[in-house]
Parts: sequence; C-alpha cells; structure tokens
Amino acid sequence: MPQTKDFRAKKSLTQGFVYSSWAETNSRVLYLKNCIKLEVNLSLTSTTFFDVADVWKEIVIATQPDANVGRNGSVLSISLEPPAKGWMISKPDYLWPRSSSCCSASLKLVGQKLGVPAIHSIPKTKWGFKNWPIPEPFILPKKSEEPPPLNHLLVTASFGRILPANMLKSFQYSRRLNIHPSLLPAYRGAAPIQHTILNNEKTTGVCVIEMLKRVEGIDAGPIWGCRTMVDPSSCSSDIPEYATYEQLRDELAIRGGQLLVSVLRDALRGKAIETAQTNAENVPDAPAITTKDGLANFHTMTAEDIYRRFRAISHQKQIFTHTSDGKILQLRRFGVPDLNNLVDINLPPAPGSAIYSKANQMILIRCKDQSILGVTVVKPEGKGDRAAFEFWTGLRAVKEGSKEVLFGKVSGP
Repeated sequence: MPQTKDFRAKKSLTQGFVYSSWAETNSRVLYLKNCIKLEVNLSLTSTTFFDVADVWKEIVIATQPDANVGRNGSVLSISLEPPAKGWMISKPDYLWPRSSSCCSASLKLVGQKLGVPAIHSIPKTKWGFKNWPIPEPFILPKKSEEPPPLNHLLVTASFGRILPANMLKSFQYSRRLNIHPSLLPAYRGAAPIQHTILNNEKTTGVCVIEMLKRVEGIDAGPIWGCRTMVDPSSCSSDIPEYATYEQLRDELAIRGGQLLVSVLRDALRGKAIETAQTNAENVPDAPAITTKDGLANFHTMTAEDIYRRFRAISHQKQIFTHTSDGKILQLRRFGVPDLNNLVDINLPPAPGSAIYSKANQMILIRCKDQSILGVTVVKPEGKGDRAAFEFWTGLRAVKEGSKEVLFGKVSGP
C-alpha cells in the first residue's frame, strides 16, 4: 500500500506555473516552463490556471531571451508559452519553415498582453541557469535561518532543465510541484508524450508531483494528483487512433491545468494527500528524443511503426532514411495506404525496396512484415522538398532505366 501524507495549506499556497498569490495571503508562484522545440505550447495549461483567480494574485514571468536561429540567423525564435500565473520560465522554440503555429502563444507576448508588470529572462546555458539567482520575492537572504514563506510556490511544466538544489531550497516541501504528462511511474523523463505514442500505449494521463533533488530521482516524487485523459468526443479513456503529439499535448495541457487547480484547492482546504509512486523497475521511461530516433528502419519497423514515429516526434525531429549512396533522405509526407486501393503494384518483397506508383502518385516502400509505406513528399540532403514523382525521376538509377530503388542501409554482409 503506497504511503500517504497530508498536504496542509497553512494559510496559503498559490498555483504553479506562475508567480502569484493566494486570495488570503499574497502567495507567490515561480512558474518554470519550457517550449520544447517547435510547437510545444502548453498555453492551454496556462490559460486554465490563469482563469482561476481564487488561487493567485500576482504574476511574474521568466523566459529565455529571444534568439536568431536558422541559416544566418534568418528566423527569430521566441519562447512559446502563455502564462498561467506567477513565475513562468520557458526555453526558446526553434521555428521550422513548415510549422505555421509556432509563434501563436509566446510566453513573452501573452504576458505583455495580460499586463504582467515583470518579465525576466533566464540564462541561455545550463551552467548559467544553475547559478542564476531567482528574482524577488523568491530569493532568500544568504544567512537566513528562517524557512521559505509558505505562500511561495514553485510549479514547472515541461521545463526541460534540472532545477538546482539551491532553487528548490527556496521553497518548502509541498510547494515544489511539477505537472508531468504521463501516468507515473511510467514514462519518467523528458519526452513522455512522444514515448507514449511510440510504444502504442492505449491510455495516458497527467500527474502533479513533488519535485525532488536530482540525486533523489527525476520525476520520482510523491504524487499529489493524477488524472487519466478522456477523449471528449467519445468519453473513452483510450488514446484516439492516429493521435499526434500535438493533439495529446493540447489535451493533456488542459487536464494538467485542471488537475493543478484541483490539487491547490484541496491544499487550501487541508485535504490534499500525497501518494508515493509505485515501483518503477518494470515500467517504460521517456528519455529525450534524439536525431537517431527519426531513422525509419524498413527492416525492423512496419509501415505502421514508421507512421507512429512520425506522429510522435516529427514536430521536433525529421523522419529519414538513406539513399543508395548513403545520403540522408527526409520523408516529409507519408502514410500507410490501404492495400485494397493500391493498383499496378509490383513491389519486391525485400525491406527497403521501392517503386513509384503512377496510379497512386506516391513512392511505395516495402517495410517489415511485408507492409507498405506510401511517400508523397521527400527532402533530399541539401535540397528543398520534392514531390514524389519529381524526386523519383531525378534518381540516377531511374534515369538509367531501373524500375526499382533500394532505400535504407542494408545490414549484414
């Protein structure tokens, strides 16, 4: 039976994700938030929190400085997060040309729109952040023996950085909350939503947990609240078929904001209870997504596996394979075609074998278990996007009369 512990409000507690104050006492919240590459936008969480004025009174925002990214600094990257309330800290979002919604919810812009008087910037580097003195009123006198004020609350959501011990010490236990988008202890780590999709999980949810020191475990703190995601269109707790990262992110953001409000209101009433996490020995984790996660391996992955990978990580990493000469080929648009709708197919059985289907206007690639991937847009290394036919007819082997091409690095002798 998991151990439980009372979470007493003692006058005030504020909500996470922001620097704010409780209705009764000027509670303040330091909100640390990150917009993980591209479109990671927890604006719905922030909005949910911001709309509940019975748990906060003041807001201070902290965000990464704007940065010029892309070729020759041609793209301005701004932090993408609208504030809930209190202190909000976010990392910059890297804008890709194909993404149209990246700038829709800049934390800085939303803070300005809401009239937040103080907007701070955190250091760009991990080292700088580690030594960054949190601003007033959260910073404590160096030689003070008094405990941190009970009305100060730290909340993080998808922040993407490990908080140093000195920052955690500026807040009392039960005042250091993290909103994590998984049903813990499953999928502890930096990319829970992505791995939930990659592993074809049927159910997910969100937890509000206590933040611990790094040596005590990442995402391993006691749980103050947990809520399973329910599809509003079907009232089912199953993850919708073909759900994308963005869709799950937005839904879990709403659930996370609602759960945070619920936990804080319970705390104010003296009813919040923490529950120790169960053993995490045999549950999957969620390490950060890397470039190699984007590799489409036709020998070990079915077409469904590759498309699932696209739904899970294409917002931050490109899905790619290799041409016969070893160059990278990004698969920009593709899917799993209905075999009953494919015509004029003479696709070899070897994984990685590909033909162009004029009738279906796509490149068909054989995958594991004889499944087929249909690709309509690619991006050759060092070039722009190409429609399937344009790319196919430009291949040297095709120009020399071949009807078949092999993609991917073939293993073995």
